[in-house]
Amino acid sequence: MDIIALEQAHTAGTYPKRDLALVRGQGAHVWDADGHRYIDCVGGHGVSILGHCHPQVTDAICQQAARMVTCPGIFYNDQRAALLARLAQITGLERAFLCNSGTEAVEGALKFARLSTGRTGIVATMRGFHGRTMGALSATWEKKYREPFMPLVPGFVHVPYDNLERMERAISDETAAVLVEVVQGEGGVRPGSGEYLRGVRELCDERGALLIVDEVQTGFGRTGRWFAFQHHDLRPDLLCLAKGIAGGVPMGAVMIGPHVQGIHSGVHGSTFGGNPLACAAALASIDVIEAQDLPAQAAEKGAYLLEHLSAMDATVIREVRGLGLMIGIELRTRVQPYLQALIEEGVLALPAGPTVLRLLPPLTIEYADLDLVLAALDRVLAVDPFSNGGDEDE
Repeated sequence: MDIIALEQAHTAGTYPKRDLALVRGQGAHVWDADGHRYIDCVGGHGVSILGHCHPQVTDAICQQAARMVTCPGIFYNDQRAALLARLAQITGLERAFLCNSGTEAVEGALKFARLSTGRTGIVATMRGFHGRTMGALSATWEKKYREPFMPLVPGFVHVPYDNLERMERAISDETAAVLVEVVQGEGGVRPGSGEYLRGVRELCDERGALLIVDEVQTGFGRTGRWFAFQHHDLRPDLLCLAKGIAGGVPMGAVMIGPHVQGIHSGVHGSTFGGNPLACAAALASIDVIEAQDLPAQAAEKGAYLLEHLSAMDATVIREVRGLGLMIGIELRTRVQPYLQALIEEGVLALPAGPTVLRLLPPLTIEYADLDLVLAALDRVLAVDPFSNGGDEDE
């Protein structure tokens, strides 16, 4: 079977494909159909916090699949109840709405904010990325995602990131919520300052708006803490989670703080949200993150990568930035040719815009693999043989 030809014949064509058919994964490694092994610094766009096929998560999925896969929200369920309690424990937010993706988490948070405040305005940030469904897309900044689908949901405005003065001017008595990332992911791996983020919290308090923190990419240890908002003692009213929550199984969550009011039966729902299979996977994933102290590992391994990347003598590198194992290497030219060159070196990486090379390896990655990634980057970035490069995005 020609996997690439078969998929290409029938896929909708919404993804910029790389010429690889991946068929197996284990830990930080994946294999293509020809048996070639790669170090995976894509990780399902940050989903594979624990790497591929973690045995504890795999075992939980198999056991739960033999007991019960689906259970709608109109009934109580043991796995769902346990997960809700665990999420409350680790986030400090007592309630949750469970869904299936980051985009769905953002959509839910936007609805809850409007419902709770009775207001309609949403302030988001330039370079922010929050998803591709119509509400989340309205909050996303990048024009190439937005413009084909105009008009979008009204009431959204965008202000420069990490600019408290512009945020202050944007929040009005019609603002239901401010939606912000602690580290902008798709926008170039740009960490916000604590002063800015705490300032946004204060402005929301002063003006009766809610603070929605999008941690779809940064949650569950990725940045060196359980959640990136903990780096800055930030207190979200609504917290959007997904990606690493369930060890690769599709899941999302909106954590809900005490200032969010008015949520009642019928205002929102999700057929598959909170299904027992995903809940079992999430419980197992959280157990592994806690037992292995993966946030601390991410902090240490991320510092190791940043130190070595910053020391690279490569004129093509403009800047290296990141937090934990969320690393961005901004280049002076297009990133796409370098991503292709890394494939030839056995490393899979991501873009974050047209000129930023992004690394999202599993938090469980070994230092030996990190050294191989660094060596590959050193070889690829040492020279600039490319004159024309294309763009790639999710």
